Amino acid sequence: MTTPRFPKSGYEKTGGLVFFARMLDKIRLQADGQLPEGYNLGGGLDKRMCRFLKLSYETVVEQVRSQADDLAVLEACFALSGHRPSEDECDYFNAFMTKRGWRDENSEKMQASKEKRGWAMRDEIQTTFDLQDAEEGRK
Repeated sequence: MTTPRFPKSGYEKTGGLVFFARMLDKIRLQADGQLPEGYNLGGGLDKRMCRFLKLSYETVVEQVRSQADDLAVLEACFALSGHRPSEDECDYFNAFMTKRGWRDENSEKMQASKEKRGWAMRDEIQTTFDLQDAEEGRK
């Protein structure tokens, strides 16, 4: 059995977009049997990313299977959807994604997740990305 590996940080950018690299990494790790149990595939933030790209999760998975380079997958996604987001659209999306869980409708859920892990007093964990990074040993 292969030792599970953690996916990339949601903060990592591909083509100017946060989270895309993490979503692709989760897809690849799952296919290789290296993704730890309990990771959300196709829902949650993956679903938000796919809506932003105007593609189904399954379509993104197909592109990941056919291409090894993240930027090439992103370019293929833009071509398939017929939509390339503007710089402003990417900025708004990135701002939304990187602040998820901080002063929004998910704030209570974020605090509960921190408490569940014994991290209630860890003030540096403010967002979903921060929590993921902490769980995966990056923070």
